[in-house]
Amino acid sequence: MIADVSTAVVTGGGHGIGRSLCRRLHRDGVRVVVVDIDAEAAARVAAEIDGVSICADVGDEVQVTEAIDTVEKDVGPIDLFISNAGVGFGDADDYAASAGGGMHSVADRWEACWRVNVMAHVYAARSLVPRMVARGGGYLVNVASAAGLLAQIGDAAYTATKHAAVGFAESLAITHGDNGVRVSVVCPQAVATRMIGIEDDSGSLEGGFGGNEIDGILSADEVADRVVAGVAEGRFLILTHPQVSTYVQRKAADHDRWISGMQRFRRRLGGDGQ
Repeated sequence: MIADVSTAVVTGGGHGIGRSLCRRLHRDGVRVVVVDIDAEAAARVAAEIDGVSICADVGDEVQVTEAIDTVEKDVGPIDLFISNAGVGFGDADDYAASAGGGMHSVADRWEACWRVNVMAHVYAARSLVPRMVARGGGYLVNVASAAGLLAQIGDAAYTATKHAAVGFAESLAITHGDNGVRVSVVCPQAVATRMIGIEDDSGSLEGGFGGNEIDGILSADEVADRVVAGVAEGRFLILTHPQVSTYVQRKAADHDRWISGMQRFRRRLGGDGQ
């Protein structure tokens, strides 16, 4: 259980990790607001947990600000904001700088990843930090990815924007820690969600792409439990897959060797090297 949290907002709360976080927080007695671009999914989760649902595109600053204003007015001060929504599309035709997505149709995956994977965190902080500082504190949790510390083979836009998300979370923690604003960044590896092609409630822990299943796929419920435990302890970096810490140390110790190793890994996965 997380201390001093009465009201929480979870973005991307209609599916996957977000849905599991909503359920877990509800079990801990927290009033949860479910935010998702999928209005029906948000409403289903909210009904299940006696919460509130809001349909919003977190890549749009106006919608993020309006959602936060609505919660603060109609539900209460936001104690915990979990910026969980994220997108990934893959490298089209195996080119890192490709605009189109390899898995889903999108006009410009770089722009889409930037808005949702980075700017959504910025928009939430821009609206919430002044309020949290004024009332003496609050908690921001930004869900990034192990790709933000390492790399996701086959998805350059996802990798780059998740790195930016980690960097922004670090800046928030450094700048506002003395104001009582606590910050955590979550960097999971493979989780059984639609992001890696596993549908909600399938029960499957098999699948994945780009080698992201190499260390095992966790269920969304397992990840939610580990996130809540990390937040309860006040940890900045929450690694749901502990082995990521070892990989980060290896990368830092010899970056060239790490790049070479990742190139070999990519070849094993079947990439032909563009």
